[in-house]
Amino acid sequence: MFKRFECWFFVAGIFILVGAVPLLGQQDGEEPSGSAGLETQSPRYQGKSLLGRDLIAAEPSSSLLEKYRQAKQQLEADPGNADLEIWLARFTAYQGLHRQAIQIYTNGLQRHPDDPRFLRHRGHRHISLRDFDSAIADLRRAAELVEGTSDQVEPDGMPNAQNQPVSSLHTNIWYHLGLAYYLKNDLPNAVASYERGLAASQNDDMKVAFTHWLYMCHRQMGQEKKAEQRLEIIRDDMHVIESFDYHQLCLFYKGSLTLEEIEKRKPAESKGSSDALRYGIANWYLYSGNEERSRKLMEEISNSQTWSSFGCIAAEATLQRNIGD
Repeated sequence: MFKRFECWFFVAGIFILVGAVPLLGQQDGEEPSGSAGLETQSPRYQGKSLLGRDLIAAEPSSSLLEKYRQAKQQLEADPGNADLEIWLARFTAYQGLHRQAIQIYTNGLQRHPDDPRFLRHRGHRHISLRDFDSAIADLRRAAELVEGTSDQVEPDGMPNAQNQPVSSLHTNIWYHLGLAYYLKNDLPNAVASYERGLAASQNDDMKVAFTHWLYMCHRQMGQEKKAEQRLEIIRDDMHVIESFDYHQLCLFYKGSLTLEEIEKRKPAESKGSSDALRYGIANWYLYSGNEERSRKLMEEISNSQTWSSFGCIAAEATLQRNIGD
């Protein structure tokens, strides 16, 4: 192997409600300020990567900041509304302020302890901050809460090109739980979670996403036959709305695309998609025996500006496991 997250009472209530994104003293036009324990640091500092890099949130776009402000104003008008609390936290997290978002979800859980959405989203943001044990605890509890319930489409905060959500509460819980286990290198539990998510998937986007991670798990476990069997559901003509890169990777694994074709591919969605695409290729090099090429790609990915992308975090975790061997 290569070298190896009356009036005063009303105002105070709002402050408590949004926790790490205080409203007191915050002027219009300012981004949310830092959370407790980070007073001496930039509010945009979020912690360390698995390899020791500082994680700094980029400055948000004006459109994203406006969505955050609108969400904050709506919650001020209707404090305690679970939907509005979740949206405020989501628009906080989209700015890269994952610590602050986690605090909003934590405060929301005090009022809505049996609402699995808070746990699902907080678990995601624990992954963003590389706190995989906390993510697993949240997502396992969320899975318990939704067991036996009807699934629901999860609205997009940052819609795809067709403005059509492809994920649901159940599939997001299983997807992120599987990822947290994968990042801890607990591959049997990752496979079990991804299998539950695949069984709950109602569209091709989620099917190719789960299949991609299942394939990688089996290959890393030395189960090549099972990995190949996972690809039986993959077709060229699948109706994919946003998971284009996972679909293309699955076609590559299946042999429908050449290595040259997949390496030349331009990511379909975002810089985060680029990290996922490159991680899939780097991982393929790893379990195909080209450790030098794999490590070089993973080092590049681990320095990505989109440090909360799953590809970036997975590259860090893979490098961390293998440094020093």
